[in-house]
Amino acid sequence: MKKFTFSTWLLFLIPSILGVFLFIVPVPTKEGWVVPIALLANWVAGFIEPIAPWIMLVILIIAAVGSLVVITRKVKEGHKVSFFDRLFNVNLFWTIVRIVGAVFAVMVLFQVGPEAVWSADTGGLLLSPDGLLSFLFTIFLFAGLFLPLLMNFGLLELFGTMMVKIMRPLFRLPGRSSVDALASFVGDGTIGVLLTNTQYIQNKYTQREAAIIGTTFSVVSITFAIVVIQRVGLGEYFLPYYGTVILASLVLALIMPRIFPLAQKPTTFMNGKPQESMSEEVPEGYNVVSHGVENALSKADENKSVAEFFKDGFKNVLDMWIGVAPVVMAFGTIALMLATYTPIFTILGKPFEPYLMLLGIPEAAEAAQLMVVGFADMFLPVILADGMIESELTLFVVATMSVTQLIYMSEVGGLLLGSRIPVNILDLIVIFLLRTIIALPIVAGIGHLLF
Repeated sequence: MKKFTFSTWLLFLIPSILGVFLFIVPVPTKEGWVVPIALLANWVAGFIEPIAPWIMLVILIIAAVGSLVVITRKVKEGHKVSFFDRLFNVNLFWTIVRIVGAVFAVMVLFQVGPEAVWSADTGGLLLSPDGLLSFLFTIFLFAGLFLPLLMNFGLLELFGTMMVKIMRPLFRLPGRSSVDALASFVGDGTIGVLLTNTQYIQNKYTQREAAIIGTTFSVVSITFAIVVIQRVGLGEYFLPYYGTVILASLVLALIMPRIFPLAQKPTTFMNGKPQESMSEEVPEGYNVVSHGVENALSKADENKSVAEFFKDGFKNVLDMWIGVAPVVMAFGTIALMLATYTPIFTILGKPFEPYLMLLGIPEAAEAAQLMVVGFADMFLPVILADGMIESELTLFVVATMSVTQLIYMSEVGGLLLGSRIPVNILDLIVIFLLRTIIALPIVAGIGHLLF
């Protein structure tokens, strides 16, 4: 094993431990257990709450205008493409999405145009002072800024080497993805998507790997899961409830990478190179620990510039603000409008009625529509269940499924579409439905044992 200086060891240990603490170790608060990065985001969000929607309006307008400007001019041949060019240089479809996101934001904040767009159940839900977009402003700020602590100082290289024997055969993923999975499970799905997106851009994940991680491990935070189970009046069942979420999510993580559409994703990196170009073999004379430590220290040794650290962090922040926020606003508002003002989810939920009856779930007709309405927003099923569903077993199933389904257009779905992770809207619809079909028997089975 190569020799490294004491300063290199400190450069690996201090940022990595700080990164694990910020992103992965939950701390107790009045609202429950929260990872420090989300605690920081909530704290700042409280200070800027009245102006947060207006800040997001400015960001959404900048994203739309910037994309319009860039799409009307072409970068000269051989001319170096700047970071800001890449930030705004999206195709016509995504330029339109950014414009729609900005228009919706203007309509919400000034309450102009059809009420269906700006009501408290649709666009107003996303862009209120305590809404998702306001929270994303602060979570992207802190998560993006401090993400290099996890990525640039060797932690991923250490885990990547040590966990490959587990992650590759079970989930068809590289060992480094274990950090993403843990950050998503313990922290928040938004953090997991941000981490995955950044690593995909850096050619650390193939297209298939990035799609698997983004759509399989980006679970909502433990705190939000507590809110969901309490909303249906079953707070005393939190432990079996969250245990069911974890069990179902692990079963899905084993199955989903092996079936359509994830199994059909290319095994090439973003730069077009094949997966074989990145070896995960342990060299002769090393074991997984010694090889992992050497890789980690080598990586840490490359990152001694404080200026580079903050430069990388601010690039992450801008990438998410400009790239993701407009997509969440546009697709999230449209999905919530469909859920609130049309019977589309009731119609789409009809095929689930006989399936729920087969699984012995009471009030199957009412619960069926709640199996699909979660595609718009993860909180909608439990909100609609209030007053509609009486059975505790059915409420347990609805609450558990609303978290396990994972693909929600108002959050993770919108984030995925706004990121560079190679999934489209049809992929997300298919993945959502497959997760629902596969997880329901597991959730219903445990529900029958409890009630």
